[in-house]
Amino acid sequence: MSEEMIPIDLEDLMHFNCNSENQCFNECCRDLNQALTPYDVLRLKKNLGIPSQSFLRTYTSLHYGPESGLPVVEFKPNPDSGHECPFVTPKGCSVYDDRPASCRMYPLARAIARSRETGEIAQYFALIEEPHCKGFEHKSNQKVREWLKGQNIEKHNRENDRLMELISLKNQILPGKLEGVLSDKFYLALYDLDEFKEQIVNNNLLYEFNIPEKIKESIKKDDETLLNLGLSWVKYMLFGIKMTFGEQEDGD
Repeated sequence: MSEEMIPIDLEDLMHFNCNSENQCFNECCRDLNQALTPYDVLRLKKNLGIPSQSFLRTYTSLHYGPESGLPVVEFKPNPDSGHECPFVTPKGCSVYDDRPASCRMYPLARAIARSRETGEIAQYFALIEEPHCKGFEHKSNQKVREWLKGQNIEKHNRENDRLMELISLKNQILPGKLEGVLSDKFYLALYDLDEFKEQIVNNNLLYEFNIPEKIKESIKKDDETLLNLGLSWVKYMLFGIKMTFGEQEDGD
């Protein structure tokens, strides 16, 4: 399937609309090769009301990124269904409120760059025009900035940018495939959150870091705190960066 990437600015008009009346409705949910971020997995398993381990086993497959060498979780391919998303239905997405960031962004692609001097993140966007998509026939006075706000993508981007920072460090400091125990711990801390919590709370994982009691209590009920702890632990394991507790890195 050929596609065209067209640079676009936040102040440009977003001539796009996806709805059930479009002839191509649900076509973008098929022929998938879709990676899931840890925050995507967190949202989806909570939406379904199942443990992370059950979600990962039922709906995903694991491989290693060709550039990062890190474990990558994707929707499990099903040739019998045309490699469609496991959550697509004739009426659309059954987990729409918690759909992955890449689904929220479509038909936009987003790239980021972090300033070495200030640490600030700059965003760059491109429009993905695929032949099958008829949503581009819609004309609108809505700007890209306004369209993105309607997709509730900001929280996803903040969480996923933390992962991108970790991947950038990995590429600089530890090029090549992450294997063995380190790979297992990366997967545990970032994707299999319920098992990670079990290991911390009941099996004394991370006991040597003297995690504050407030954080121990918080991770029992708040997966986002748990994921932030996992990211901090992975940075310590891979790069020796001191673990931090409590406040999220961007001050949220």
